[in-house]
Amino acid sequence: MQQGTLMRKVKSKSWKKQRYFKLQDDCMTIWYQSKRTGKTESAFSISDVETVREGHQSEVLQSLADEFPPERCFTIVFYGRRGNLDLIAGSAEEAQCWVQGLRQLIEPRSFPLTSALVSRTWICDWFQKADKNKDGRMNFKEVQRLLKMMNIDMNEDHALRLFQAADKSESGTLEGEEFVLFYKTLTQREEVLSLFQDFSEDGKKLTLLELVDFLRQEQLEDEGTEELAMELIDKYEPSETARARHALSADGFLMYLCSPEGSIFNPRHRALWQDMSQPLCHYFISSSHNTYLIEDQIRGQSSIEGYIRALKRGCRCLEVDCWDGPNGEPMVYHGHTFTSKIPFREVVSTLGKYAFKVGYPSPAMRGLGNSKSHGEDGYPKVPTSPSPTLQELKHKILLKGKKIGRLEDMLDGPGDEAPDVSDDDNGAEAEEERRRVKVGGTQRISALQKDKENLAQALSDCVIYCKSVSFRGFQEARSHSRPSEISSFAEAKARKLIRDAGNEFVRHNAWQLTRIYPSGMRTDSSNYSPQEMWNVGCQIVALNFQTAGMEMDLCDGLFSQNGRCGYVLKPPFMRDEETLFNPSDPGSREGPGPITLTIQVISGQQLPKVANTKDGAVIDPLVRVEIHGVPADQARQETKYIENNGECHSGPAVPRWPIPALPHPPSTHSPFPGFNPRWDETLQFQLHVPELALVRFVVEDYDKTSRNDFVGQFTLAFTNIKPGYRHIHLLSKDGTSIPPSSLFVHIRITE
Repeated sequence: MQQGTLMRKVKSKSWKKQRYFKLQDDCMTIWYQSKRTGKTESAFSISDVETVREGHQSEVLQSLADEFPPERCFTIVFYGRRGNLDLIAGSAEEAQCWVQGLRQLIEPRSFPLTSALVSRTWICDWFQKADKNKDGRMNFKEVQRLLKMMNIDMNEDHALRLFQAADKSESGTLEGEEFVLFYKTLTQREEVLSLFQDFSEDGKKLTLLELVDFLRQEQLEDEGTEELAMELIDKYEPSETARARHALSADGFLMYLCSPEGSIFNPRHRALWQDMSQPLCHYFISSSHNTYLIEDQIRGQSSIEGYIRALKRGCRCLEVDCWDGPNGEPMVYHGHTFTSKIPFREVVSTLGKYAFKVGYPSPAMRGLGNSKSHGEDGYPKVPTSPSPTLQELKHKILLKGKKIGRLEDMLDGPGDEAPDVSDDDNGAEAEEERRRVKVGGTQRISALQKDKENLAQALSDCVIYCKSVSFRGFQEARSHSRPSEISSFAEAKARKLIRDAGNEFVRHNAWQLTRIYPSGMRTDSSNYSPQEMWNVGCQIVALNFQTAGMEMDLCDGLFSQNGRCGYVLKPPFMRDEETLFNPSDPGSREGPGPITLTIQVISGQQLPKVANTKDGAVIDPLVRVEIHGVPADQARQETKYIENNGECHSGPAVPRWPIPALPHPPSTHSPFPGFNPRWDETLQFQLHVPELALVRFVVEDYDKTSRNDFVGQFTLAFTNIKPGYRHIHLLSKDGTSIPPSSLFVHIRITE
């Protein structure tokens, strides 16, 4: 890899060009150049690579299957929404060299190593960017350029002093460990050192008992605290001598605070922690709309990548709009639009490969829309219960769609009554809504007869637990519907039901599945807020996964728990069919009164520059905390913004509880305010229904004349928050990690 390899870069069946790929000496950067011109085209960091797929595992490489054998092909998949890189090596041996080499370079390690590795990788990435002449050294001019790139506005004299202090060899340049020393000077954490010294008698170490005091008093760890303290010392203390003495140094203390144990997200809730033996309708289910689309709803591209990305993100309910294609081959695309098409067999093959790769093998649900005469080979195993549990459905793929007859007919044998055909809402959902309004009496019989003619019995028999039915009111559903049936609503219809009959909607969702889908007017693939639908217990709240924004942040925030299995158990008062709960009346919830969430926003670490800003620009960061929950809990508050000169300023007025913010003493100003800002402000919220609340932390670059620019965010369910001094590891707009950017906060929860 370091010697370089000539491979074909492929974009389509006709675009196959030779490029020379080479792993740089730092083992963290790959660049490639055109064979014809010899000009370097592009470069990417190993830290940008999510995974490597072998063989024909992309649509482009599948289209070339007859021309190139799978053992010579591989795909490099990047984090976020960056396009994949499809490559064809000259031989199977060369392909294996790159596949195995890349996998070793990106292989996850234990967190202490990863923390150090992330830091080292980040330092090396910056060094490579700033070392313009590629001589492995950095002169003062290059250091000045680096500071601007890193979002640090520093006076030239101060920069020169730091440079000279790090230049131990007095060579006039920084290299190797000298640059690491320079970086560490930039990233000193005075607020963490001050906290450390508050609990350390000698100011140099925390003894085992001092660490136990800190864990109990500040982190509110009340079970097995001494064992936890020993574990943290063994795991994060870099000095063997300190470990042997059961002590934690300041460096070890910082490593702990930056680790999963020091995160705001309860590490125990990252793994599977909820009861998985409840019926399907008792869970919120991660769900996507028109999963095959990776762009807009009218002319966008359909791709199996949409399914792969959604499944890897923990999505459990996918949509497959199936239509008759040429030569009797069913195709998947958005009907009555100009979106591209993909063969149904490719979608099924992809689901087979990826449906159960992430976490707990929870059931995957597949909505089949507008299927015509195409059945599926084989019949499903006849179920024994009309309302199976999640545990019983492990490793199963459930089809949601039209069905001839009832589930009971399959369980007990057909009755005397002629089989009925369920309504279907997938695909051209607006068309179905219109038909539902118009059809009545004999017209309805005619429509059902037409559906029956178009629906293959074999396909109907595959639909068991998710038979699509029209919704004709909560009372009608209570009298005639079954737990194995599901109704779908456009977002506007769902909002009207929430407004008019909130409690009835919650009760309905305690025993039957409900699916919500975006308005047909959202042709740009924008999203609605899923929170208002979760507030009444709707399980399948389908979103356009390809569109980044607050709505997908909430979705990722809710489903980042429970092993990312895509199922989150609803609170007890939403699983009771006789519940009195109504989200518009928080007092209807049985349980303790409101709780108070107090957040002290202390500082930010290594905040990135906003994309596409001028070279010399430095951000003026602020933090906004948003509460998403029942209407009474919806709130947002902001800190002041920090100007790049270190001064703290108020932005436009933001509603907040009437509590005083902590003073911001001049002595606590960060020397690098855009890069490592210091706020020391306190925000406070009252939560009436904390079980449904999501907390979103957003960092923005304040702008007086236009909309603030997004810097990073992190969202989590309130029930997953750990109190005490915690780090919040920020994510980019598309939900990918942006290490080592973070916020440092103190959390207090009181009743």
